Amino acid sequence: MSSCSVLVDDNNLCGEAPLWDATGQKLYWTDCVGRKFYSYDWRLKLKDVLLTDVEVNGCALDRSGDLVFSNNSGVWIWDRVGEPRLLASELGPVKLQLNDCIADPKGRFLAGSCFYDPSTKYELGKLFSLDGSGELQILDEGFRLANGLGFSVDGTTLYFSDSVARKVYAYSYDVATGKARGRRTFIQLDSTEGLPDGLTVDAEDHVWVAQWYGSCVVRYDPDGRPERKISVPAKQSSSVMFGGPGLTELFVTSAARSEPMPVMPSGYDANSGYFGGALFHCTVPVTGKPEYRTDLRGIAAHA
Repeated sequence: MSSCSVLVDDNNLCGEAPLWDATGQKLYWTDCVGRKFYSYDWRLKLKDVLLTDVEVNGCALDRSGDLVFSNNSGVWIWDRVGEPRLLASELGPVKLQLNDCIADPKGRFLAGSCFYDPSTKYELGKLFSLDGSGELQILDEGFRLANGLGFSVDGTTLYFSDSVARKVYAYSYDVATGKARGRRTFIQLDSTEGLPDGLTVDAEDHVWVAQWYGSCVVRYDPDGRPERKISVPAKQSSSVMFGGPGLTELFVTSAARSEPMPVMPSGYDANSGYFGGALFHCTVPVTGKPEYRTDLRGIAAHA
């Protein structure tokens, strides 16, 4: 088992959504609770705070060069100059209270909604898609805590984690129509493990999943078997992304504020220890793949 070390430590209350920009050689990530949005310039080795007092739960790059965000109010686009602009907040009576997101091969924006509240009977979440014409559709529903998303190398398999269900699902994805069908359980984590949170897919079609409460990132082969584990010195490791010039650098976000849930592993100590807050990094002998970009310029022009 290899391990990651600290790259940047801003004590993020809930570091999330790492995203690599191959053109600019920068990593973006968010502290969605602390409401800060960051970048790290790989060439200059410099961190920058790009936005404050703005909630960002997920992030994708647009083909225009803009950034597209998901948060509890919907889908937003930001030109890096003015204020973020709202693109969509609801589908009829259905609220777009969104967590993680991703772009598909055709430039659509996918994100899952999340209403998890263990203290009451809460609404189950849905998986949404927004295309460049502004059309919203529901791809699937019935999720307890929607989280990480990823695509296979050819774009025909979509992975989607439901943290509270302790599952990563796989769908057959029709790139032409943007439909996701045939949901199956790709990974079912045991109750002794952490929860599946953010994820990414490498160039060999293996899926890397950050384990919240698990202090690790696990690589799974295309059949869902664990292939290797990378230790993260933070209890709440939250998401993972490949980057660097050769896409062999692995970045892992984490969260400093303890978030106890009824689905914690047995014996997990939610009151002491290092929960996280740093951005971690390690070099791995595996190559990632570039993330797709959204194509939302058409609707952004009218936002």
